Amino acid sequence: MLRIEQLCKTFVRAKEFNAVDEVNLEINDGEFIAIIGKSGSGKSTLLNIISGILSPTSGKIFFDNKEISSLSDDEKSFIRNDLIGFIPQSTVVLSTLNVLDNICLPFFLSKREGDPVGRGKYLLKELGIENLETSYPRELSGGELRRVTIARALMNYPKIILADEPTSDLDVENTKEVLKTLKEINKKIIQQLY
Repeated sequence: MLRIEQLCKTFVRAKEFNAVDEVNLEINDGEFIAIIGKSGSGKSTLLNIISGILSPTSGKIFFDNKEISSLSDDEKSFIRNDLIGFIPQSTVVLSTLNVLDNICLPFFLSKREGDPVGRGKYLLKELGIENLETSYPRELSGGELRRVTIARALMNYPKIILADEPTSDLDVENTKEVLKTLKEINKKIIQQLY
């Protein structure tokens, strides 16, 4: 499903350095993997390149055997919205939208058919936060906000979910719940594939 070949990303600060240095990786359908490393080791940079937010300095990324690393920004945006569910490191929601509207937002970024409200309500129920549908972000706990970002990442039935430190701002109990939720989502996706 996802293949990375000789991926590099070079930045220049006081001097030139590779945040991502010749990464090779293959992830098959249904796999649940974690990329670990110390702070500043390039994990977020790697995920941002895979999702198309950043472009690599060199190397290639293939998604379902189609090279995506050389696509235009518009094409990468479409893939990111349509095929990739991205859970950012920090909880990013729009404060002027309620929970349901925040979750449904990706549906409206590309022309598509379907019932966004029905899908959004289904995701709220799946993540155990259906009672928060009309709440606003300022009214939610950190764990609840994280579940909203997970639901939003799932809105368009992504083929892959990228989660950048999805538990970094959570307490132990919420960390366990979020990891359990992600594993359950992966299990359901595998069942749908096979």
